[in-house]
Amino acid sequence: MGSDYRICHIELDEKSIIRRNADIDHERRVAIFDLLEENSYEPLGELANDYQGPFRVILRMVENRLAMDIHTEEDEQLTVITLPLTLLKRTIKEYFQICDSYFAAIKNASPRQIETIDMARRGLHDAGSEILRDRLADKVKMDFHTARRLFTLICVLQIR
Repeated sequence: MGSDYRICHIELDEKSIIRRNADIDHERRVAIFDLLEENSYEPLGELANDYQGPFRVILRMVENRLAMDIHTEEDEQLTVITLPLTLLKRTIKEYFQICDSYFAAIKNASPRQIETIDMARRGLHDAGSEILRDRLADKVKMDFHTARRLFTLICVLQIR
């Protein structure tokens, strides 16, 4: 699979997931599958024994902060990266609103209207992914696609 600087396993802390439904679970499964198929994830800073991956990651919420528990492939804890979600809150809220519009449009809107809403949805998703990458730049080096899938999983943790 190439570089060891990658995530080999990812999970969401079940206690951090507030709301579940079929659509949310589907988005979660797809994001996890796509992330594990291809990703680039390199925690920056000192890791025990100069560990270089692959990594097991657990995403969870601690108060209003995202916590990423990073472990070795053998499940030994290496570090915890925390990130205040303040700068992502607005984008996440707007993303949820446009997703609601998208799912409503699928039921009775024209293909052109659905495509327009979907383009806006993807644009917000991309913006959230870039914010995430920027906010984590001094803690984790990752490519855009990895950030995009992580943004999806963070949104799952934020659904109220």
